[in-house]
Amino acid sequence: MKQIQYDGFELEHFDAASNFRKYQISLIKNYLNGSLLEVGAGKGGLASNYINLLNDITLIEPDKKLYNFLKKKFKKKRIFIQNKSIKKLKKKYDVIIYFDVLEHIKKDFQEIEIASKKMKKDGYLIFSVPAFQTFYSDFDKSVGHYKRYNKNDFLKFSKKNNLQIKKLVYYDSIGFLFLLLNKIFSLKHSNLKSKVFLWNLLIPISRILDILLFNSIGKSLLCVFEKK
Repeated sequence: MKQIQYDGFELEHFDAASNFRKYQISLIKNYLNGSLLEVGAGKGGLASNYINLLNDITLIEPDKKLYNFLKKKFKKKRIFIQNKSIKKLKKKYDVIIYFDVLEHIKKDFQEIEIASKKMKKDGYLIFSVPAFQTFYSDFDKSVGHYKRYNKNDFLKFSKKNNLQIKKLVYYDSIGFLFLLLNKIFSLKHSNLKSKVFLWNLLIPISRILDILLFNSIGKSLLCVFEKK
């Protein structure tokens, strides 16, 4: 797994989007059980929302600075935090999650293959990634994204790694609207903090629209694989 280079502002602003983080957890809550591994935990923005749901949690973060940040942030919590790649782990897990991480990895097929070998039987491998390559922008490139994804990408992953798809949905239709407006009007990504603040405020509306639109569009794509 390539060491991921994050811009601090990206993690801070998006981790502060509490409505979005809670929405993400609601989409995967039914799959969280037993031992959990989060790959590329960053500053722990997602972990903060599920740490009270499980007793066996491991976070891995290849970036040394972010690893040290995680150690300080969760020093009073019973969480294992390691500065290594998933390939070097010996333990197998019931749940492995990659949230906004896979797009940073050039050899994504290989990463999924490695992750599938670290899963227990009937375990879940869960991904959340940016959706629709047509919206790939200079911003994606600036924060280290190699690509954006669609459902067909995960169908290919499923066949190659013998994984069963339990859930495959787009989500965050408001975010999709923002992407569309940016594509049409070539908006600049200046004042990111204010834009993330506004987007986060609208997430409750996005949750309703996602249901009404049958999760047919969205800024992000969620995939849950089950290992048989």
